[in-house]
Amino acid sequence: MVFELLRSTISNLVDKIKYRSLSEEELDRILNDTLLDLVSADVAYEVAEHLVTSVKRSLVGLKVERGSRVDQIVVDTLRKKLLELLNRGQFDLVSLAKSKCLKGDPYVIVFFGVNGVGKTTTIAKIAYLFKRSGFTPILAAADTFRAGAQEQLEVHASRLSVPLIKGRYGADPASVAHDAIEYAKSRGFCVVLVDTAGRMHVDSDLMNEMKKIVRVAKPDLRVLVVDALTGSDAVEQARRFNEEIGIDAIIVAKVDADVKGGSIISVVAATGKPVIYLGVGQSYEDLEVFNPVDYVNTILGLKT
Repeated sequence: MVFELLRSTISNLVDKIKYRSLSEEELDRILNDTLLDLVSADVAYEVAEHLVTSVKRSLVGLKVERGSRVDQIVVDTLRKKLLELLNRGQFDLVSLAKSKCLKGDPYVIVFFGVNGVGKTTTIAKIAYLFKRSGFTPILAAADTFRAGAQEQLEVHASRLSVPLIKGRYGADPASVAHDAIEYAKSRGFCVVLVDTAGRMHVDSDLMNEMKKIVRVAKPDLRVLVVDALTGSDAVEQARRFNEEIGIDAIIVAKVDADVKGGSIISVVAATGKPVIYLGVGQSYEDLEVFNPVDYVNTILGLKT
């Protein structure tokens, strides 16, 4: 079940302190266990520590009358802290693209992410979103490094009936992005989606390449795609890309298979940037707007 480990951790915490007046020593023991469980559910350590400290502050010295419950206090505390963390603003991509297109320029989104996170499929999903909203996007195959990368994007472009701009393998990827943007300007297209190479995030050559693409393309939005299943590595990727290139938003892919649930919290904490979409399957329709309230209610076991 999606997010099961995170939900189970919070549920266990609530059950352990329900109907009880706890000493600080007892509470520390329970919260230390919860801290480790949160980390096991892919919640970054510093975030997990902040959450359990907040719960402790809300409960220490609390007098619990016979028959009364403290679970609501715990849930309310966690809900407040999680929403404070996750509410980082949203992007209505369609409205933003429409607004810029009215000024005569295409809305440019550059996508980053290491190999295997689902970046190319995510780009296709965003292209489908725009087509469904009445805009035909242009796809720019600026990954001129990985064999098969352009062909993979070309398959999606064909299925979606959208233009694809590509270059020869080994060509300057920034020039591909530039050509796609100029093509969009000359033919009145409102959206350009730029795919980029996905080598390891510790690759300095890749980072320099990404920086050049950003300088040339001057994107309206820089989006990082991370894989929910990679746990702490997703956090490190998010932190490194944000420090080296700068990102504006995050899309978390493969959420439908994420039984832990903490990656979403952790990548937001690591970057201070919002998650805007969740990939929840392989179909083009399987892209959901990230709603922090729904996510928090789900992991807390509340009705959405």
